[in-house]
Amino acid sequence: MISTGIKAVIYDKSGSPDVLQLREVEKPFARDNEVLVNIVASSVNAADYRSMRMGIIPKRKIFGGDITGRVEAVGKNVKKIKVGDDVFGDISGCGFGGFAEYVSVPERVLALKPAGVTFEDAAAVPMAAVTALQALRKGSIQPGQKVLIYGAGGGVGIFALQLAKYFAAEVTAVCSSKNLELVRSLGADHVIDYTKEDFFKSGRHFDLILAVNGNRPLSVYKRALAPKGVFVMVGGALSQVIKTMLFGAFMSIGGKKIRFLAAKPNTKDLEYIIKLVEGGKVKPVIDRHYPLQETAEAVRYISEGHALGKVIITVVQT
Repeated sequence: MISTGIKAVIYDKSGSPDVLQLREVEKPFARDNEVLVNIVASSVNAADYRSMRMGIIPKRKIFGGDITGRVEAVGKNVKKIKVGDDVFGDISGCGFGGFAEYVSVPERVLALKPAGVTFEDAAAVPMAAVTALQALRKGSIQPGQKVLIYGAGGGVGIFALQLAKYFAAEVTAVCSSKNLELVRSLGADHVIDYTKEDFFKSGRHFDLILAVNGNRPLSVYKRALAPKGVFVMVGGALSQVIKTMLFGAFMSIGGKKIRFLAAKPNTKDLEYIIKLVEGGKVKPVIDRHYPLQETAEAVRYISEGHALGKVIITVVQT
């Protein structure tokens, strides 16, 4: 049931993205509850390089959480997905495997890709967009609220900005100089260049603050909250994430709340977002495309913080 001859990018040893190497590996097959996907594209996320740094290596040593492609085979217990369907999903919760020509994953982690959405756009969505959606929901976003997104130019931040606008919030986007034009074009009501202005000294207050790439003390964020405002830590320095987890509940005594988001893959959230993409309400922003053999360079680029939006790995030319 297993044949050889597919290409995959293998993590060879601990350290850095330099240890990602293109190899030939055994082709996976669809078990009873699984779907075998011929991958067209995948995208790189912080979860890839952070897992490498922490020594959390997938069993098959193939990273890549976001995939999109065409179904080649299904297991006998698969009910909804059929051979020939175009699918996409976040497979990080079932062992990764997206930096390869094929992957076999449980049916439950996949959603159908609409015909009107390109494979590249679909590959950009799963982890980043679902994280953004879950963060806004955790912050109990409401129409008319003043929302601050710290780190609005990255993969998650760009989706958070667009989703917040879709939910009719007034959005202030904090980003670097190179991202100003983009975040304005995506609908930000106010844009702050953190390299030139410290918005925390402005005296403004927000109903919801998302720290997508946070690096300020929690007390600073809390001071910028409105009396019943919510701060959600989505990502950032490991030390700050730990502090949020440890002290968030204590700092939430009173009207202002400090919360930490541990985003989880969710197919219903995927289906919700891809309808917004299909309808033009949300637009994936893609910085660069890399072929599969240059995955190491793509991961390095993301890990250095250069990306404006998402970085796509093109596995099959369409």
